Amino acid sequence: MSLEEITKKIEEEKVERVHFQFVDIVGNLKSVSVPTKTKENIKNLEEYLENGIGFDGSSVEGFVRIAESDLVLKPDLYSFRIFPWRINEIKEGRFLCEVLRPGGFPFEGDPVYALKKCEKKLKEKLGEGTSYQVSSEIEFFLFEMKDKITTQPLKTDTYGYFDYAPLHKTTLALNKAIDYMQQLGINVVKEHHEVSKGQYEINYKHDSALKAAINFLNYKLCVKTASYENDLYASFMPKPVYGVNGSGAHTHQSLMRNGENLFFDENDKYHLSQTAKYFLGGQLRLVKEIVGVTNPTVNSYKRLVVGYEAPVYICWGSKNRSALIRKPEYFPGKEKETRIEARWPDPSMNPFLGFAVMLEAGLYGIEKKIEPPEPVEEDVYHFDDAKLKKFYIETLPQSLGEAMELTRKSKVVESALGKFIKEKLYEMHKAQWDEYRRQVHSWELEKYLRL
Repeated sequence: MSLEEITKKIEEEKVERVHFQFVDIVGNLKSVSVPTKTKENIKNLEEYLENGIGFDGSSVEGFVRIAESDLVLKPDLYSFRIFPWRINEIKEGRFLCEVLRPGGFPFEGDPVYALKKCEKKLKEKLGEGTSYQVSSEIEFFLFEMKDKITTQPLKTDTYGYFDYAPLHKTTLALNKAIDYMQQLGINVVKEHHEVSKGQYEINYKHDSALKAAINFLNYKLCVKTASYENDLYASFMPKPVYGVNGSGAHTHQSLMRNGENLFFDENDKYHLSQTAKYFLGGQLRLVKEIVGVTNPTVNSYKRLVVGYEAPVYICWGSKNRSALIRKPEYFPGKEKETRIEARWPDPSMNPFLGFAVMLEAGLYGIEKKIEPPEPVEEDVYHFDDAKLKKFYIETLPQSLGEAMELTRKSKVVESALGKFIKEKLYEMHKAQWDEYRRQVHSWELEKYLRL
């Protein structure tokens, strides 16, 4: 849409407020809002759309210091959407923005810029028409809201995997979330109850990495909004409930070039091309270094334990859901269905940074021609140490403290994200880990108070 078309639509639709949204390093959606109710407001908006809108970058976690705080939000005109929900009957719109330095130079701490650089690198290596296609299966829990503030377990949800409950209040929230997602341009394909009580998943169509990252954020926004409207609280915390499965963000990946799936080979046993195998090999080789980006919280590593369908061991397999990466076999031999599924990421991931390091690791595998090991088709959770050693299977880092040190030392992470973001991530990881280590938790009191 052109600037003129946008302002005309805002006036015709009686949009009263527009949000200039961007993403911080953590992955939180931030916003600078402007009124659009009057003619004077529209004139201001036109200026912002043309030149950008300034903001204080020192107030955003992980961005810049006070001495260099002036930053600019430059909106992507094609990203304009009118929010499908209403707050006090007020119609609102939004733009997604790049973060720039004064003078129009890219800001090296902008997660969107980091992913765009990786996409550019992909095109330089494999051809201009090449894209990294991604779709994440993002799981979440719904909790009861007692007073719009306090949450408690959803006791009335006694359902399990794929259960159908058309009259339950969660169904109303999910239906509304799907409606919101589709109005924001997300191509929803299916929804179902997950393994744990109160746990759900809505699947949507794959897209290029940048659009997929935007879909990731919009998905969470729509689910949270629709849930709140139905007196429910949606949590994307990786492991909010002890003793049950946590929530993952299984990420399906492929490389496409001008309509051709570069991961497909009809003559291969697994229908995977050599490019796909190198890409897979790179991710397996480097996953320990990038997991601090794809699983960035203390809580992330409470999900990555044996016994709850979350990956722990670094291996791959065809159909094998205990593997770190699997090659889905719903429709064997079909080119458009050929992809690999990374099962370790979780919903706390900043998708722009997560997709960037996953792509970088895959490209590293292609460049270095890293062959993956033989696939493992047994349940790896039942392997003893001797069998793990036989298959050369290593394990993921077991804590954020372990993961953050590997990420800090990683040249591949720095290549993907730049030195600025890598260092800021480490600072935030370290602060989070140090705060956690100093806490006295209820489990410790139950175990040791009597000493």
